[in-house]
Amino acid sequence: MEFMTLKLIFKQLFNICLLSCLSFTAMAQIVLVDGYVRALPATVPNSAAYITIENHGDATRLVAVDASFAAEAQLHTLIEENGMIKMRQVEGFDIDSHGSLVLSESGNHIMLMGLTEPLVVDSEVEMTLEFADGTVQEISLPVKKQAPQSDDAHKHHHHHH
Repeated sequence: MEFMTLKLIFKQLFNICLLSCLSFTAMAQIVLVDGYVRALPATVPNSAAYITIENHGDATRLVAVDASFAAEAQLHTLIEENGMIKMRQVEGFDIDSHGSLVLSESGNHIMLMGLTEPLVVDSEVEMTLEFADGTVQEISLPVKKQAPQSDDAHKHHHHHH
């Protein structure tokens, strides 16, 4: 009787290991190349994350991001409307097979709304990327001050209220 119980437990553990190895292989298709979360003064309730990911598998779509340190994480794009640049939430970003997705300060990005804790420069924060096929990937990003800008870019910087 005891031997059968141990055999059953071993079989379950083996199946769990096998499944997690298969899941890892599927997730390894998406690779984080670069990224960071912008550090802002503690009085600012929102921030943004910028990442570059490469897709080494079939075409997919980034559809959501979860960040435990923010009330909500949204996928945003910048559009020009009546001569003004505005942010808009989008449903997702397509990533071609063997292509890459670049979310940057000057374009598409991840908006982090309602920060629940201050972002400390040089610390790391965890986020979860969710894809249309149901796969998820945990990433860890450093918190950095805003990327340096040239004088011209600084003169044209727009503040979001």
